Amino acid sequence: MTDQTPIPPAPQPVRAPLATQPLGVLGSLRAARSNLLSIIPEIATRVPMISGRTGARWHMVMEPGAIRRMLLENIDNYPKSTVTKNLLRPAIGESMFIAEGAHWRWQRRAAAPTFSHRNVRNLAPVMAGAAERCGDRLAEAGPRAVDLYDEMVTTTFDVISDVTFSGGEGFDRDAVHRAIDGYIAEAGKVSLFDVLGFPDWVPRPGRMRSSGALKQMKGVADRAIDDRVRRGHEGVPDLLDLLLEGEDPETKRSMNAAELRDNLLTFIVAGHETTALALSWSLYLLSQDEAAQDRAREEIASVVTGDTVSGEDAGNLPFVRHVVDEALRLYPPAGMVSRTAQAEDELCGREIRAGDTVMIPIYALHRHHALWDEPDAFLPERWDGKAPERYAYLPFGDGPRICIGASFAVQEAVIVLATLLRRFRFRAVAGKVPQPVMILTLRPEGGVWLEADPA
Repeated sequence: MTDQTPIPPAPQPVRAPLATQPLGVLGSLRAARSNLLSIIPEIATRVPMISGRTGARWHMVMEPGAIRRMLLENIDNYPKSTVTKNLLRPAIGESMFIAEGAHWRWQRRAAAPTFSHRNVRNLAPVMAGAAERCGDRLAEAGPRAVDLYDEMVTTTFDVISDVTFSGGEGFDRDAVHRAIDGYIAEAGKVSLFDVLGFPDWVPRPGRMRSSGALKQMKGVADRAIDDRVRRGHEGVPDLLDLLLEGEDPETKRSMNAAELRDNLLTFIVAGHETTALALSWSLYLLSQDEAAQDRAREEIASVVTGDTVSGEDAGNLPFVRHVVDEALRLYPPAGMVSRTAQAEDELCGREIRAGDTVMIPIYALHRHHALWDEPDAFLPERWDGKAPERYAYLPFGDGPRICIGASFAVQEAVIVLATLLRRFRFRAVAGKVPQPVMILTLRPEGGVWLEADPA
């Protein structure tokens, strides 16, 4: 590794397999509630699979073939874990993110046309407009450090609210934003009851405290949907319009009001958080690598000729896209996913029993020494060649349940990043190093403080 290769910050890993650690149930709970990444042992970046017991049997799988079996070949045996559902069901109900089996399949089929290439491309002007407003705010801030994570959250929430409830008088975006943050802060931490395997009907105290924010969030969404149904839509259809028109081609079923609300809230929560994180980490990494930042800026200047970055432009900026790809590799928004085995199986030659928790620590997978050269280094040029091994790179999952909004998120990230790099050069602030901390998503603790100088 060369001296010039920047090494991004990483949490202190557990230095031995968890099965040998004296953490116990309470120790594991404390670690998980403060930072889920801290329960991933360092050896997970070097071996295909590790197993242990913390109250119940668990496995971490880092081998692409075994992951393929979980996410594609034997998908029905590995539904989302009970812990994951307990965390998210109060907020997003039985939306397609939570639902399983036939209930998931019909929702997915009904919603799939919403995220077609044409529909996503039509939403590019909304993304460009939010990006330009972000640039205006940075210009007004002048020559001082700015928390780009906070700015990216604001920008991506502007996008998702505009493309979800465009022009709706019934949609209070600030109220929804506050409610989402309130719910995640109170409810997005693993409960001891979850670790011990208590049944769903046993109340989780944190989630009970968040019930007020939850009711507010759902109420705002319900009112906005009612408003849209009454007045119809004008201009380019937004996500709500497309979902209202959506129908499962096999069953002819459409979403009722509650299903619409739960899926829209899923898109709002996931749609702004994941893209904001990808952008925040991209900007931080570029601030550490002037050569990469210059290369990206040169590419943008050679492609973008209009006043704003268009959807077509975004498709012709491969290096900017590779910066986003590399940020998603090093800091995947969902740094770990968890499944519960329904029946006996075998992964990596190891027995899986019904009821076992089987985790894919995507953070470790993306930094695995057997899968990546210089796995901890920021090297966007690594994407110039052939694509990585399938199931070795999972920022949006894979298989039938791959994130339905992946193309939306990538287009938005490229448009916002290109817009900002056209206008600014980003420099790191001494002593302000963001630390990756994962509760529900992998966030930069302390923010991403950078100086934005006119380019």
